[in-house]
Amino acid sequence: MSRLVPSVLAATAVLTLHASAAADDNEQRDAVDGQADASSAPSSAESPALSARKRSRTEGDSEAEGPLTKRQQRKADRDAQIAEERKKPWMRRWEPQRHLVEVGGYGGIFMPSTEHDLYDPATAPPDPFWSVGGEAGLRAAYFPIKPLGIEAEFGANLLRQRNITNDPVFVYGFRGHAILQMPMFRVVPFLLGGYGLLGVRSQLVILGSDVDPAFHYGGGVKLNIVRWLSARVEARQIVTASEARADSGTFHFQALAGLSVTLNRRLPKVPPPPPLPINPDRDNDGLLNEVDECPDDAGLAPTGCPDSDGDSFIDRVDACPEVPGVAPDGCPMKDTDNDTIADLHDQCVFQPETFNNNADEDGCPDDLPPKLVALQDELRGIEFDFNKDTIRPTSTRVLDAAVAAMTEFPLVKVRIVGHTDNVGKPELNLELSKRRAAAVKKYLTDKGVDGARIVADGSGDTQPVATNETEAGRAKNRRIEFEITENPQMEVPAAEQP
Repeated sequence: MSRLVPSVLAATAVLTLHASAAADDNEQRDAVDGQADASSAPSSAESPALSARKRSRTEGDSEAEGPLTKRQQRKADRDAQIAEERKKPWMRRWEPQRHLVEVGGYGGIFMPSTEHDLYDPATAPPDPFWSVGGEAGLRAAYFPIKPLGIEAEFGANLLRQRNITNDPVFVYGFRGHAILQMPMFRVVPFLLGGYGLLGVRSQLVILGSDVDPAFHYGGGVKLNIVRWLSARVEARQIVTASEARADSGTFHFQALAGLSVTLNRRLPKVPPPPPLPINPDRDNDGLLNEVDECPDDAGLAPTGCPDSDGDSFIDRVDACPEVPGVAPDGCPMKDTDNDTIADLHDQCVFQPETFNNNADEDGCPDDLPPKLVALQDELRGIEFDFNKDTIRPTSTRVLDAAVAAMTEFPLVKVRIVGHTDNVGKPELNLELSKRRAAAVKKYLTDKGVDGARIVADGSGDTQPVATNETEAGRAKNRRIEFEITENPQMEVPAAEQP
């Protein structure tokens, strides 16, 4: 038996150390995970949590996501405090504090004395107990100061009497004691001593019932595994009266191991973040903060403020910061009709100028010369053989008029577009419309018009101007259209001016 007790205590200590290491790893993992979760969302108010401080210093985070809930904030604070505690050396983590409360349970072995006095006098003389029995119990302790605490506990033992029938006997104890401990480390050696009662309950034919006063003392070691959990192993001697001799004592031995939940432990305060280094030129624009009117936005001398459009009006006073402008507000002079003539000088603000060398400076549109009007929109009278791009002779008069107009106005450029009805496949109609437009272009170039001034294209049956349900409508859809694409600085002959 003398070898069993040290072996049990040693095995318990090894298991406790393993549990402490595993709990530390889990706690660290939880703290890291908590900080990672909390850092994905910024706090709406300044927090003592280190993770919250780091989030608040991350540019743009406070605007990207919503604030933490109260529960998330408390978890972030707690994780930061646990992380702060873990910065200490392993032996200095979770060391004893003032006003800690420990509540837990224990188990172990109880080795009663063979000269016990636990019996009713009517059953004398008593038989001894077997030398070893199991014990389990509950305990609660309070430490008003770090090195000293008080504890109360209740323990129960189921022993057997050493006789021919091995009769079961219930032995119990109520104990209170003071604990003196070494409070500097996570592993806490301690001594204890106190007073209580040791009692027995059994049938009268066995031992009956009896309660004796008992003094006890002992020592052990406690390990604070994590913030809220500790383990403890200890050995004790319980001194009671010996059999039938109240003036003498006998010893009972206990070896116990248990776990306790630790309450009221205060977490360490998280130190404030180090102050940010002072940058004398925060926007790196070459102007020191004290002379820079916009110290956080890079700009140009002398103000140091940005001027995005480069019009010498800084953005904060520029009504049009993205477009170069003029005084007084930095916006460009308005040109509502986009004819390059500012509204201030434009007599037709909502109608663009027709640049044809006829009062081009007034900003108003001018009518096209009558000969050029013929080159706008559909040229009626151009006919082709059925399903071909061959121009019929009846079209000569119309085409010759177009040649004459383009010869008289040599800077005019046109786009010729062919159209068909919807008879036949669309892809064939498109190809036919392009060939017919090309045939008209060839007629004009053969008559001396520069081909660079003409673009020929086709739209097939995609742009009808009438219904395709009737022959008359389909005839209207088979057409050639001219569009003047360029008419620069053309002078209207005096005879044609209104």
